[in-house]
Amino acid sequence: MVHSAPGSRPRNVSLATRLGHSSVAARLEDEVRLTAADLADSVAEARLRVATARYKVEDEVRNTAGKLKTRVRKAADEARAKFGDDARFLKSWIDSPGRTGAVAPSSPFLAKRMASYVDPQAEGPVVEIGPGTGPVTEALIARGIDEARLILVEFSPEFCELLRRRFPRAVIVEGDAYALSTTLGGHLPEKASAVVSSLPLFNKPPAERTDLVQDAFDNVLKPGAPFIQFTYAVISPVPRKGSGLKAQVSDWVLRNIPPARVWVYRRARA
Repeated sequence: MVHSAPGSRPRNVSLATRLGHSSVAARLEDEVRLTAADLADSVAEARLRVATARYKVEDEVRNTAGKLKTRVRKAADEARAKFGDDARFLKSWIDSPGRTGAVAPSSPFLAKRMASYVDPQAEGPVVEIGPGTGPVTEALIARGIDEARLILVEFSPEFCELLRRRFPRAVIVEGDAYALSTTLGGHLPEKASAVVSSLPLFNKPPAERTDLVQDAFDNVLKPGAPFIQFTYAVISPVPRKGSGLKAQVSDWVLRNIPPARVWVYRRARA
């Protein structure tokens, strides 16, 4: 027989044994076990809630980081495209300043102003001459002109290749816009509802500018349709004396380098 030291309690003896196996002691021991189990469940539930909350926070952080990366990537792509267009224009201007006439593409503000003079409800194709890298083309599409209605006449083979990638549904015509009706031969299914020009007209003598516009009104445009032209100059880029044209001019678009205005010409009715 194992004897305990005097005054000490036997080890591993339950509370019910110590209290004489009474029913009260048994119930008390059950309550203690239940309380301990409840406490364990509460702790486990709290840990689960903490883990769930942490997962949600981590998930939100991951989503936010993903969205931020997407925005940064998009901004970087747009910046590369913008600087790429600027570089293309500068190279084109260096190679042939007489034909390019600008060292940078038209700003979105100038492009939007030019497009605002085109009626998207008017039937027929819209002819854009000298589109370059396409800022005005984009503004025309944003204005509501179906891309498939656009006929883009561009002299530069490099710009033509770029335009075909950017506007696959438009008709891209590589050729000389100063011989407009000849260049458009076989590409114009019906007369156009507008001609939108970004050509550097002041690089040409007055007679050549007049011939271009008269050719457009005689052979390309529908009656009443506009010829839209921007310029950095103060005076009209199209000689008006004896032209039979009426014109309106916009205010200065200051958010362009350099600032520019838009002239809209129509044939005066007899």
